[in-house]
Amino acid sequence: MDDCIFCKITSGQQSADVIDEDEKIMVFKDIKPSAPVHLLIVPKKHIASVIETKDEDEELLGGMILKAKDVADSQGLKGYKLVFNVGREGGQLVDHLHLHLLGGWTDK
Repeated sequence: MDDCIFCKITSGQQSADVIDEDEKIMVFKDIKPSAPVHLLIVPKKHIASVIETKDEDEELLGGMILKAKDVADSQGLKGYKLVFNVGREGGQLVDHLHLHLLGGWTDK
């Protein structure tokens, strides 16, 4: 998708603060964080939303969750939230499938 910001990031056309990357998934910091740690787990394959996923995407979806777990561990997070926003009514702002990893809160 030529106008998709996440496609531009995952292809290297647009910069981002990348935390982790493999052949299928990239993890980078959200530019408008809503938690002390707010990362986006983004597949390199363009899929607009969870609504658009197909049976063939099952491995990719599972890989996103496992990648989130690994990155959370590498960031030293003991607890965190994983969130898929689905569609505009669900708060999705970018039409490219992505998983939010939110954490880093501390009791003080």
